[in-house]
Parts: sequence; structure tokens; C-alpha cells
Amino acid sequence: MVSNQRNDDAIGPRLGRIALRLGLVFALVYLAKIGIDQLSAKIALYESDAAARAMFGLLITVMIGYAILLAIPFVPGVEIGIAVLVLQGPSAAPIVYVATAAGLLLAFCIGQYAPLSRLIQFCRDLALDRLAGLLARIEQTPSQERLDQMQERLPRWLAPIFCNYRYVTLGLAINLPGNIALGGGGGIMMAGGLSRLFRTRFAVLTILIATLPVPLSVWLMGVDTLQ
Repeated sequence: MVSNQRNDDAIGPRLGRIALRLGLVFALVYLAKIGIDQLSAKIALYESDAAARAMFGLLITVMIGYAILLAIPFVPGVEIGIAVLVLQGPSAAPIVYVATAAGLLLAFCIGQYAPLSRLIQFCRDLALDRLAGLLARIEQTPSQERLDQMQERLPRWLAPIFCNYRYVTLGLAINLPGNIALGGGGGIMMAGGLSRLFRTRFAVLTILIATLPVPLSVWLMGVDTLQ
């Protein structure tokens, strides 16, 4: 009887944590939806009104929203940057480049510096036991040991690409057409940060290089390069 009472006492706080965290998830999703709707409205104004395109403040607002949107996994935000490049031309290339790099870096830093112990508990409260187990292994196993294990499991020809050239693989992944199926640029960078297999300074360099070709080509040769 005492045991049953203890179990009831333990279930109560856990259900409270689950309800609180589910509420937090729904609130974040709702805020993201509002942000996407607001940004879509500004993009529509930007596309339809030539005077709006001349407003530098509106362009900055759109680019900040674009950077935040790009950092959210499974949200296709790159199209906004492409639309601004098409509408504004080469003059917008530098700010689109900065916003793209900032959004991907934000996603990486969220993954890299998020406290794993809290994420593990969060996943367990939501019964995401497999994900919690994966995060627990990341927390408990040194990165070099996990790289060695990865090399042993992958095919011999594939192991060097994913392990020795993992920064190149990361850069290619965020430029891969259809990468929305992998979480988009933001999801890929967030997962890269959570893996704890990438050093921040090298990840920043990877982002800066990987996001450069399209804005640079538009800046040097015009929007015709996007066609």
C-alpha cells in the first residue's frame, strides 16, 4: 500500500511536467506559425509594392525573420532568400548571405550548447525513449570514441566521407536539393550541433563557405544565375 502511494506521488509531478512541456511545445509551434504568417505578409508586400522594395528597414525586418525561420527544422526558409535576391537583385546579395549564415549558425549553436541532460529528461517525459537513449549516448560517450564506432559500422568506402570529411559532408548537406526531408538547413545544423562531433569555429567556417556560392554569383553576375 505504501508502495502504491509512492507511485501515485511520483506519477503526479511527472504528468505535470509532461503537460507543461507539451504546452510549451504547442506555444512554440503557435508562435512559429504567427511568425511565418507575418513574414509571408511582409514578403507579399515586398513583392507587390515597388516602393516597399526601396525601404531598407523593411528589407532588414524580412531578413531577420528569414534568419529565424531558417533556423527552425523542417521549415523551408531558403525560398525567402531566393525571392529577395530575384526581386532586389545583386544589391541584396550581401544581406541575404549574412542572414542565411546567421540563421544556420543560430540553429547550430542551439544544438551545440543545449543542455543534453534537460533534453534527455524532456524526451523521457514525452515517452521519446529512443531519442532520449541516443542523446544519453552522446552525453556519455566521448566524441572521438563515437567517431571510431561510426567508422566501424559504416561501409569502408563511406566511413572516411562521413568521419574524416564530416565538415565537407555538412556543407554539402545544407546545399543538397530537397534537404527539407532531412530537416532543412536548420534541422541539419541543429542535429550537427547536438551530435557534438563538430567544433564551433570549424562549423562557422563551413557555414560561411557553404552559403557563399549563390549570393556571390548573384552579386557578380546578376539574378540570371538563378534561372
